[in-house]
Amino acid sequence: MEMNWIAILVAALSTLVVGFVWYHPKVFGTIWMKESGMNEEKMKGANMPLIFGISVIYAFLIGIVLQFLTIHQWGAYSMIGGNVTEALPSYKAFMADYGTTFRTFKHGALHGFLTGLLLVLPVIGTNSLYERRSFKYTLVTGGFWIVCFMIMGSIICGWV
Repeated sequence: MEMNWIAILVAALSTLVVGFVWYHPKVFGTIWMKESGMNEEKMKGANMPLIFGISVIYAFLIGIVLQFLTIHQWGAYSMIGGNVTEALPSYKAFMADYGTTFRTFKHGALHGFLTGLLLVLPVIGTNSLYERRSFKYTLVTGGFWIVCFMIMGSIICGWV
């Protein structure tokens, strides 16, 4: 199996689009600013190209992991240690039968949703507890990542 670097990059870039909408003042931006203690003055001093660039790099790393979580065939590939030439005939038969099974946008969205809900939201929630952030902050930030993971999972899994 090969990594689909273009799909991962597009998925990573999708987080900027979602963030632009999600954190718009008419959506959740005003709530997020209040709950995070952010204000216009703090935002003006930020190096936004650097922040966006590093955000895309982080999202790219997330995309690599999402590829393993959304595409089941990676599990079979890992079972043979990644060496197709030494794989038993059963691996080749399995891949011939199931090589593109569940490779849909819908399936990727499902696994992205589950990963966001059951992995990312608890991590953000735990950090929010120790940082003394509100439950609204947890919901806004966690909701953003759940939506991002759904879209990223869709792109990565469905791009065959």
